[in-house]
Amino acid sequence: MKRHAEAIVVGAGPAGSAAAYFLAASGHDVLLLERAAFPRDKPCAEYLSPEAARILDAMGALADVEASELARLRGMAIRSPSGVEAVGAFRAETGYRGYREYGLALRRTVLDAILARRAVAAGAALQERSYVSDLLQESDTVTGVVVRSGDSKYVLRADVVIGADGLRSVTARRSGLGSQGHWPRRMALVTHYQRVAEMRPLGEMHVRRWGYVGLAPVGGDVVNVAAVFPARRMPGLPGAKAKFLEQCLEEVPGLGVRFSRAERVGPVLAVGPFNWHARRAVRPGLALVGDACDFFDPFTGEGIFTALSGGQLLAEHVHDALRAPNATARYGALLDYDRARRRRFSGKRRLERAIGVTVALPPLMNFVLRALALRPKLADLLVGVCGDFIPAGAVLRPRYLVDLLAGGLAGEPLPPPPTSSLADPLGHRGALSERPPN
Repeated sequence: MKRHAEAIVVGAGPAGSAAAYFLAASGHDVLLLERAAFPRDKPCAEYLSPEAARILDAMGALADVEASELARLRGMAIRSPSGVEAVGAFRAETGYRGYREYGLALRRTVLDAILARRAVAAGAALQERSYVSDLLQESDTVTGVVVRSGDSKYVLRADVVIGADGLRSVTARRSGLGSQGHWPRRMALVTHYQRVAEMRPLGEMHVRRWGYVGLAPVGGDVVNVAAVFPARRMPGLPGAKAKFLEQCLEEVPGLGVRFSRAERVGPVLAVGPFNWHARRAVRPGLALVGDACDFFDPFTGEGIFTALSGGQLLAEHVHDALRAPNATARYGALLDYDRARRRRFSGKRRLERAIGVTVALPPLMNFVLRALALRPKLADLLVGVCGDFIPAGAVLRPRYLVDLLAGGLAGEPLPPPPTSSLADPLGHRGALSERPPN
């Protein structure tokens, strides 16, 4: 067993596998540690934005992903607590184009195994069933990890440790970098169903006063189903999770009929609390990436893209750190990564938090969704930003906010729902219906 590597990556999800792939492809000695064994499941929306395909292609993984059982999503539909639905398309006249004109949705059991194999093909060593329980620290510098595997416990040393171990990261907590945010603090229950009626090639978000329900086809007549709600509502008993999720679905108008013949085909997994962040992403000898850095709320569905993009960005700076002549220069390269990460993701983080607050305030959500339904181009821009191929500034600029305000205040009636929304889910380019609030 290897006891030292230039870089040890903790966690073989999208962020860790991307960082391991790009580092190994640059010629570095990389050890990738995964606490489970592949294939393994993860509670996740299982959605990749159109721009995520660019990084998959750079990793040589896109062909394998697109050859898998998956769904291609053409946009997003969001329904407000009052019943107004707005639809935004990835392929729209916005002046921007993504790497693909659709998002990809597939099971994490498939995606993560593909990405880990690509990291190994690039030269990284993968060690499964290896749980990192602590960091090895000398003075202020992280020099390795403490690993538990079966009944054994041992130390592995590295020049740089990469924490890619997800929400509530062990590496973030042991290093003192991570902290739990306050309001809003949400949890999620995630599972899969078959035979859900009236599914369109769209991701769906159904916002309620207590939170929201997300639906997304992931291929093979399987639908990813998630309910997101305040952490205080999480049922205490493991056996109560499935019943609680069913109650959430029943509380959404129209979903009861669509699930009347559906069958749950997997366990109900819990994840959260969200609103986790690291005060900074580095300290000497350590860098965090993906959800280990930040995870505010899953509504915008960008977690996998952010993980892949962050892993690629981090690998560039760790490459510089490993070539640095001394410890000071090495830490300087990691600090450069932290600054670059903030520049790349700061706009999206501001938008993500604005959306999170809007979802938590039903009257505001009703207002915004009415504006988006009446102004489809605004919905296309917002969905394109969430699809990662339109810069966040396009919807954070004053002009967009003024247009949104004008749309919400407009007295014009909403257009009637189309008669063939399933055959042409984006052809209507606007509202589907308006229901009275519960």
